[in-house]
Amino acid sequence: MAKTAYVLNGPNLNLLGTREPEIYGPTTLKDVEMLCRETARHHGFEIEFRQSNHEGDIVDWVHEAAAKSAVGIIINAGAYTHTSIALRDAIAAVNLPVIEVHISNVFARENFRHESRIAAVAKATLCGFGVTGYALAIAGLSSLVTGHAAEPGR
Repeated sequence: MAKTAYVLNGPNLNLLGTREPEIYGPTTLKDVEMLCRETARHHGFEIEFRQSNHEGDIVDWVHEAAAKSAVGIIINAGAYTHTSIALRDAIAAVNLPVIEVHISNVFARENFRHESRIAAVAKATLCGFGVTGYALAIAGLSSLVTGHAAEPGR
């Protein structure tokens, strides 16, 4: 049976490619999904790729990832990063490595974006690499799961 990693995306990420392209770039969420699937294949994973503008959906998917014995979760929680105690608690409750990803460098933006509710319960956090951060997170997850250094690969 193939190992599965969940890639979860929060609010407004469905608008990638059109939403503030000067910050997030021209890449669409569909392009990000293709990048994630290609990178995961390189590392022997399959991807369960999802996006929702609804906090409860994302909490449910964190629970599902654990129930289905996923190898880990890559999450870009969008604005829920800064506000969702429920999402933070869901991540803390599951015994999975979670890697938080942000397309932009949140520390070079508005002050409210500097605090993450998720970072304290995540295994790692990446920001500022653009959508390449997703590929880096998958490579990092592979390294965590296998115990071997991994190349991002595509």
